[in-house]
Amino acid sequence: MTKADIVAKISEKLGMEKGDVQATVESFMTEVKTSLESGDNVYLRGFGSFIIKTRAEKTGRNISKNTTIKIPAHNIPAFKPAKVFVESVKENVVVK
Repeated sequence: MTKADIVAKISEKLGMEKGDVQATVESFMTEVKTSLESGDNVYLRGFGSFIIKTRAEKTGRNISKNTTIKIPAHNIPAFKPAKVFVESVKENVVVK
């Protein structure tokens, strides 16, 4: 599912203009990004959390030059789904 699909479904369900829904979805994503950039996690009860994980410094290899490099510690965004969300997906997934 793409962002356009999400906008179309929400627009259809709520009877709103696609442009208004598009602006709302974009605004939501911007707020999540801004919060994470400033160091704040975003918690959405029943859905999940957008959190910042810290990766430790590690040693990597450049195979083409056969050298080792240091990869510095850095932060990455991550999503942790809520237990309710995980359980609902587990119950509705059909394994083939």
